[in-house]
Amino acid sequence: MSEPNKLSIKHWSEDDQPREKLLYKGKGNLTKAELIAILIGSGNTEESAVSLSQKILNSVKNNLAELSLLSVNDLTKFKGIGTAKAVSIVAALELGKRRRADDMIKKAKITSSRAVFDVLYAELADKNYEEFWVLLLDRANQVTRKVNISEGGLAGTVADPKKIFKMALENNASSIILAHNHPSNNLKPSTNDIELTKKIVKAGHVLEISVLDHIIFGNDKYFSFADESLI
Repeated sequence: MSEPNKLSIKHWSEDDQPREKLLYKGKGNLTKAELIAILIGSGNTEESAVSLSQKILNSVKNNLAELSLLSVNDLTKFKGIGTAKAVSIVAALELGKRRRADDMIKKAKITSSRAVFDVLYAELADKNYEEFWVLLLDRANQVTRKVNISEGGLAGTVADPKKIFKMALENNASSIILAHNHPSNNLKPSTNDIELTKKIVKAGHVLEISVLDHIIFGNDKYFSFADESLI
């Protein structure tokens, strides 16, 4: 497909219009750049919306997970991307994350660390500060609730075992799974992470509430205490 030089999609030939391509050929036939071009509508005086979208994608190695880390301010540094266009891109990526989480929570029976990652992806991926979450599970290992226990700063967050087990007892949880994120994307557990996990596991034994895992989230990957035999 030849790419037009002008900025406005409405002035392109029908074959070059991403919106027309989506309507007549289906969304699966569009490239990432073409989908983003639909969101921004136009490029700048030097490049089309598709070219501009591809430039933005190239800056993050064509990785949508990395693109979702860019802020509105980051995006407006590209010529032709104003606040409204940047907000559209950020909102679309956030909807994608939440859709993934909604799909998982409907059928959220925890059978692996990956299932935990999928259930909490929208809450913990791509955050610039630490948060600590807990999944409450019934006897069939189905998620009954996901709870934000605390929010911290860039360096860490505090999770109070008393608050965690109060929540578990009030909701009749049979077991729990711990999760928090590392904004640095370094998945190695800190000494505090390890000690806190041991403390919560020990308390769980007393209350007969099993701690099945502790997941550390990065941007698009994770570390599982259970998988590494640390719990």
